[in-house]
Amino acid sequence: MLSVAVVIPAFNEADTVQQVVSAALEWTREVVVTSDGSTDQTAEAARAAGARVIELPQNVGKGPALKAALEAASADYVVMLDADLVGLTRAHLDILLGPVLSGQLDMSIGIFDGGGLMTDLGNKLTPHLSGQRACRREWLLSVPHLGEERWPEPAITAALKEQGVRWDYVELPNLKQVMKEKKRGFWKGAQYRTRMYIDLFGFKRRKKRAEKGG
Repeated sequence: MLSVAVVIPAFNEADTVQQVVSAALEWTREVVVTSDGSTDQTAEAARAAGARVIELPQNVGKGPALKAALEAASADYVVMLDADLVGLTRAHLDILLGPVLSGQLDMSIGIFDGGGLMTDLGNKLTPHLSGQRACRREWLLSVPHLGEERWPEPAITAALKEQGVRWDYVELPNLKQVMKEKKRGFWKGAQYRTRMYIDLFGFKRRKKRAEKGG
């Protein structure tokens, strides 16, 4: 029988992680949350909801946090979720997992649809940066640079293209994320978002430098 785990990297997401874990537990009993050096009650909230929690002593980024959760899991397949989702249900997990478990796709990537204007817009402008995905755990662990990148999505995208993996987007209705500007305040959130995009779009340059050995 095929097994599925849900892995959730989280940094200071105490307000939402419990709801995400509870929804994930409706699909599988193996839910692993990595608290990435959180300074709030993220680890405690995730543990209280029923997740296995890995606590990193320092904030090292989503990539290393994701890899830690993947290594702690044991299932054949994984669903990767962000910890700041609002409105997550078992139906969303069915949508993500369905085409992967049936063999139609090697990876599905979830795109918000109808969850809210700003999150829908942001997700559809940069769908390749979505944190909602399903695939084989072994393949995701094999992605080059996964645990080295603060944001793992560009590394995953590069591996999808280079390895000819079958993938596609699936729509996740009535699901959204808490905007960074709301979580951290407008100016701090905007600054955080700017740094994030600078780092994300610098992946190709870092990758080329690594391949050249410099």
